[in-house]
Amino acid sequence: MHSTPNISLTVQLIHPFYTSSWEQRKLGDIGKARSGVGFPDAEQGGVTGIPFFKVSDMNLDGNENEMTVANNYVTAEQIAVHRWSPITELPAIFFAKVGAAVMLNRKRLCRFPFLLDNNTMAYSLSSTKWDADFAKALFGTVDLTSLVQVGALPSYNAGDVESMEIYLPSLLEQEQIGGFFKQLNTLITLHQRKPFLMKWRTSDANRNQTNRLVL
Repeated sequence: MHSTPNISLTVQLIHPFYTSSWEQRKLGDIGKARSGVGFPDAEQGGVTGIPFFKVSDMNLDGNENEMTVANNYVTAEQIAVHRWSPITELPAIFFAKVGAAVMLNRKRLCRFPFLLDNNTMAYSLSSTKWDADFAKALFGTVDLTSLVQVGALPSYNAGDVESMEIYLPSLLEQEQIGGFFKQLNTLITLHQRKPFLMKWRTSDANRNQTNRLVL
C-alpha cells in the first residue's frame, strides 16, 4: 500500500527529499524487536568485552545519539556461562521498555554487537530495508508511550512494537534524509557541549594564571 504519510515536524524538515512514494509497513515486517535479559549484580562492573547496556547508559557522554560506551562490559566467558545472546543483527535501535524511563520516549542507535538488560529492548533493522541514520530520525517521531500497558509499571512488549505502522521511503531517499539528520544531530551535540568546553577552558586559564602568580 502506497500513500502519503501524515504531515509532521519530520516531514517538514526533510521536505527537499520528500516524495509521495512512502510505503506503509509494520515494523515487524522490516525488522525484529527483542527484549533484554537479567543482569546479575555479581556480573556487573566489567571494563572489557561486549557492552551490556542499561537505561542509565543513555545518559553517558557520547551516547546522545548513538550508544558508543557503557558502564558495564562482559567477557566471552561470562556470555557462555549465562548463555546470553548478544544482539548481532545490526544496526539496531535501543530504548527502555519498562518503568518510568519508558515515558521519556528516548531512543539510541547501536552499530556494534551488545547485550541489554531486562528493562530495555532493541529493534534490529533489516539491512535491505533501512538506512541506519534515517531509522534513528524516524524513530524519533515514533511515540512508544502509546503502547504502554496499564499496570503497576508502564511497559510494553516486542509484539506491541512490531505491530506499529510507519511510512518508509526508498533506500536512496532514506540515505539522503538520514545524512541530513546525522549532520543536524552532530551540530546539536556540539552546541550542547559548548558551554561545558567554555567553562573548562576558563577554569584551565584561571589555573594557569594562578600558577604564574605563584611563580
